[in-house]
Amino acid sequence: MSPLHILSGGAAQGLVTRLQDRFKTEHGQTLNSTFGAVGLMKDALMAGAPCDVLILTDALTRQLTASGQLRPGSARDLGRVKTGVAVIAGQPRPAVATPAELRAALCAATGIYFPDPIKSTAGIHFMKVLRELGLEAQLAGQLRSFANGATAMAAMVEDGRKGHIGLLGCTQITEIVFTPGTELVAALPPEFELATVYTAAVTTTSGQAQAAAGLIELLGQADTADVRRQCGFA
Repeated sequence: MSPLHILSGGAAQGLVTRLQDRFKTEHGQTLNSTFGAVGLMKDALMAGAPCDVLILTDALTRQLTASGQLRPGSARDLGRVKTGVAVIAGQPRPAVATPAELRAALCAATGIYFPDPIKSTAGIHFMKVLRELGLEAQLAGQLRSFANGATAMAAMVEDGRKGHIGLLGCTQITEIVFTPGTELVAALPPEFELATVYTAAVTTTSGQAQAAAGLIELLGQADTADVRRQCGFA
């Protein structure tokens, strides 16, 4: 039996990884998963990359269903994911509960790690926050962008191991929780909150629609709710 191909936003990487062994036990099938910024995953699908299950934002899922790339009626919401602030585990946790506190924390950071500001949900939003705080130009020298949030958090941890201090990250909470060595400080202040619904659906090109539907059921069913919460979904 050939693997089930997954294209997914990075927000769902922890969840899929946590449940892939259970899926193999229950369905006798492995997963071939690719994770990245939602815009890149959409581009990959449109370019013809193998894909049975697509996990993207609810908005993109609805768009791709309407345009014929996803099977109508196959979509299932996995939950909401907020964007948060991270530090290296064990490092001081700055106050970020208000716009003023967030602004001060960003200005004090020696390096700010975040995902792709063009293709990533959290990266696009973070740049908007910087502009609203009037910090985009001022902090240009401290900004470190990466292909996705998990890569950004891993790079922050690696730079911390090299002795860099005062580092701060901003990405979706699921990616912070997924990355060893990082610690969630808090979600962004309510004024800047981003809570994104992620949805899984079967592609119209899938030759394994039944297995794909089985994976989506596992990811979203009631008895895996605790796993979703542990991975950062609400």
